[in-house]
Amino acid sequence: MELFNPNSRIDFLGARKISMTVSVVLILVSIGLLLGRGLNYALDFTGGVLVEATYKDPVEVDQVREALDTAGFHNAQVQSLGGTRDVSIRLQSLAEQKNGDKVAADVLAALKAKRADAGMKRHDFVGPQVGSELKSDGIVAAVFVMIGIMIYIGIRFEKRFAIAAIASEAHDTILTLGFFALTHMEFDLTVLASLLAVIGYSINDKVVVFDRVRELFRLTRKADSHEILNRAINQTLSRTIMTSLLTAIAMAALYLLGGPAVHGFALTMLVGIVIGTLSSIFFANPILYWLGVSKTDLMPVTKENPALARRP
Repeated sequence: MELFNPNSRIDFLGARKISMTVSVVLILVSIGLLLGRGLNYALDFTGGVLVEATYKDPVEVDQVREALDTAGFHNAQVQSLGGTRDVSIRLQSLAEQKNGDKVAADVLAALKAKRADAGMKRHDFVGPQVGSELKSDGIVAAVFVMIGIMIYIGIRFEKRFAIAAIASEAHDTILTLGFFALTHMEFDLTVLASLLAVIGYSINDKVVVFDRVRELFRLTRKADSHEILNRAINQTLSRTIMTSLLTAIAMAALYLLGGPAVHGFALTMLVGIVIGTLSSIFFANPILYWLGVSKTDLMPVTKENPALARRP
């Protein structure tokens, strides 16, 4: 296939104005969604009560939700735990829900009123202060990851590469968060962990392309930035697509077969893989081109030797 041929000459940079315009629009839309609609923070961040109930006979999620609504527990998040007898019940933190043990007992009583075979496996209570600390710690972790990436890229390559890498990481992170704001899916600790994994995965892809850019600049005598960047993308395209495809297959299997506990992690990785792969091709390199990267930026700096200068 021509797409996987390292000698192909697809002009990716030729579409840089279109791709960058699309990226900027998506970033603005994502920021608008995050500011306007916000994320649907899970119990991990908002605080509240988690109850895992079990039944002797199979039960429908709608039956559990109906029993809770009847008892006054409105807007409870009910999920099946990979079978037909176990369910997870999440109740957001309210002023009257300070006592987690009492709330769990009331939930069990509500379930038993509808079905006598209901029982409780376990219950947890997360205070709102703990949830707030987790949220701020997650933001700090993401910021430190990006700062570390910028320092690493700046040392290994050059400051223009560092700027392009950080801009791409911000692009990937904002768009992934925008997806969760748009769908209003639950944002919990597994999603946060997956988001940090997406940042690492995405930068790995860009380092491969940047390394090929540096290599081509050093090997080519007359190095035109437009041509070099296009060649670097084309020569690493097969690796980028195959790596992303295999990782996406693994995450799809985890999403379909891994159960509700890992749905958020797998879905975040799937979305992040798609966004990160496209940004490696259509976002990072156009920024590198507009920053004016050239052969002289990547050549090793040598000190002048007066003794050598006097030789004939």
